[in-house]
Amino acid sequence: MAPAMVHAQANPFVGRWDFNIVTANGTRASWLGVAEKSGALEVWFQPTGGNVYQVKDFKLKGSKLKLNLAKKSKKRPALKWELTANGNQLTGVQKRGRESTQLTGVRAPELNHPVPQAWTDPEPLFNGRNLDGWEPIGDPSKSHWGVKDGLLVNLEHGANLKSVRKFGDFRLHFEVNCPDRGNSGFYLRGRYEIQLEYEPLTANPPERRIGSIYGRIAPKPDLPRTPGQWETFDVTLVGRTLTVVRNGVKAIDSQEIEGITGGALDANEAEPGPFYIQGDHTGGLQFRNITISVPKN
Repeated sequence: MAPAMVHAQANPFVGRWDFNIVTANGTRASWLGVAEKSGALEVWFQPTGGNVYQVKDFKLKGSKLKLNLAKKSKKRPALKWELTANGNQLTGVQKRGRESTQLTGVRAPELNHPVPQAWTDPEPLFNGRNLDGWEPIGDPSKSHWGVKDGLLVNLEHGANLKSVRKFGDFRLHFEVNCPDRGNSGFYLRGRYEIQLEYEPLTANPPERRIGSIYGRIAPKPDLPRTPGQWETFDVTLVGRTLTVVRNGVKAIDSQEIEGITGGALDANEAEPGPFYIQGDHTGGLQFRNITISVPKN
C-alpha cells in the first residue's frame, strides 16, 4: 500500500475515477483509470458505451490533464476531456464539437468487502409467469420482453430490462439460450456487463466474447461455443471480487473488476444496483431459472 500512497500524493490524477455525466438524454456513466508505470502515466478510459481502452494522446501539466479520447470521424466530432485535480475529485469539461458538458469525477471505492460466512437460500428473481419484479428501461413502448412457455424472452431489438430490486453482494444463477449471431449482456449492479453473444469470432477479442466482463476480463478457459443451446451461469460478486462458473467450469476465478463497463446505469459503485439485461442489441435470447442469494446477517 505504501508505494501506491506515495504515487497518489506525487500525482493527484493517479487512481480510478467514477463519472456521472449529465446530458440532455439523461445521466450516463464513465470511468478513468490512471497509473504510474516506470515513471510515466498510463491512462485508460471507459466511455459511456463500448469498451475500455488505453489513451495514448494526453498532456499533463501540474494539476491539469488534457485527454484526446476519440478522433473526429465522418459521424462525430472529436472527443476531448480537460480535467483539474482537486484532492479526491476531478472537475472539468467534455468537448465534442460545439457541445460542452461539465464533468465531475470521484475516486472509485475500493469495495474490500469480507467474504460472507453464509448465504440465504436461492430465491427466484423471475417467476416464470409474468414480468413482475422487472421493468423496461426507458420507453415501455419499445420493449419486446415477455414470457412464453415459462421463459423470459426478448422477441426482437428493443428496450433493456432491469430488476426492480437492487443488490450489493450476491450469488446469482441464470440460464440463457443465445441464438447464433445474438448479442446481449447481463449487468451486475447495473454497472458490470457479463457479455452474452454468439457473433462471428472475428467480431470480438476474447475480453468481449461470451462469459467475459465486457472489455475487462476474458474468461479462462475459453469454453466451446454452443449457440441455440441452454447454458448456465453461476456468478458470485463480493465487493469487486468476481467468480463466474459457466456450464460447471470456473471461467473467472476471484478476479477484481477494476471499474464499470459501457452501458452502466450509473457510476455509483459503492451503492447496490439492479440487474439488467440488454435488449437493445438483438432479439431472440431466452432466460430461465434466474435466482439470487445474498449474505446472511
